[in-house]
Amino acid sequence: MIALLDYGSGNIRSVEKALRKAGADVQISQNPKILKQARGAVLPGVGAFDDCITAMGKQELSEAVKTFIQSGRPFLGICVGMQWLFEGSTESPETPGAGLFRGQCDRFPANVKSTHVGWNRLELIGDSSLLRGVPDGSFLYYTHSYRAPLTEDTVAGTSYGGRFSAAVERDNIFGTQFHPEKSGDAGLRILENFCNL
Repeated sequence: MIALLDYGSGNIRSVEKALRKAGADVQISQNPKILKQARGAVLPGVGAFDDCITAMGKQELSEAVKTFIQSGRPFLGICVGMQWLFEGSTESPETPGAGLFRGQCDRFPANVKSTHVGWNRLELIGDSSLLRGVPDGSFLYYTHSYRAPLTEDTVAGTSYGGRFSAAVERDNIFGTQFHPEKSGDAGLRILENFCNL
């Protein structure tokens, strides 16, 4: 069973539908206890960094997710769910992220339209279990105003107002800035790869 974490913000139903299409047994829950029996977990995210993290804290999800990750089971953060994995965001400097990846998420520069909404080309960087079988140059769907930096854990980048991390991966921790559940065949392949882990 894959736990789909609902903290009151995020396109839960579209992620659930896509995971089921990818072959997963999915259970949506706001209760952190679900993680004890889950074989994988997904944290989708839409909205402001501080709002998401505050909601996670109120539901005691933040520490539960960190414990889950330490157990070695696969975890996927989507959009703000990926940004939570970093040290923080300039959107809410007083609100720390999980600190599992180095760096701060930052706003797009003033010379490009923000929010960034639409399809962007994936630039593969090195090997990735999550992106296996996804062709370099595939288009994935984005909607976000802040972006994660390129780091040693970046497995794919993209360019919009400069290059940034489209996907990160280390051991059992995965994150996508794009929305695989809205990204057609390439997104479905990514979710299938996650389910197969």
